[in-house]
Amino acid sequence: MQVLKTKDFTRFARKERIADEDLCEAIARANRGLIDAHLGSGLIKQRIARSAQGRSRGFRTIIAWRSRERSIFVYGFAKSRRDNIGETDLAQLKDLAALLLGYDDKELRAAVSAGELLEVTC
Repeated sequence: MQVLKTKDFTRFARKERIADEDLCEAIARANRGLIDAHLGSGLIKQRIARSAQGRSRGFRTIIAWRSRERSIFVYGFAKSRRDNIGETDLAQLKDLAALLLGYDDKELRAAVSAGELLEVTC
């Protein structure tokens, strides 16, 4: 399975000190059917634990997800700073998911080469 993250999500993860291993664990849970929320249009929400506090007090990540094929972390937020995402943001994220999940291998390689997407090694 290919796991990627957008440039914006990478900035968020770096600021919040979320390791790639945590992202891989969230994808592994999703692949086992343990998805926190299906948001529709290829989007899922997965919780990631904050260091020494657990997932319920941690971070929420929005992932463009195609089961066992491709996962792209597109958005993240701390539960303590934001309750949830609004309808407008969700609509924009669904559009982004449709675009990213529609990329063929050549388009994905180009996005990675351009630095718009970064690969996560799991």
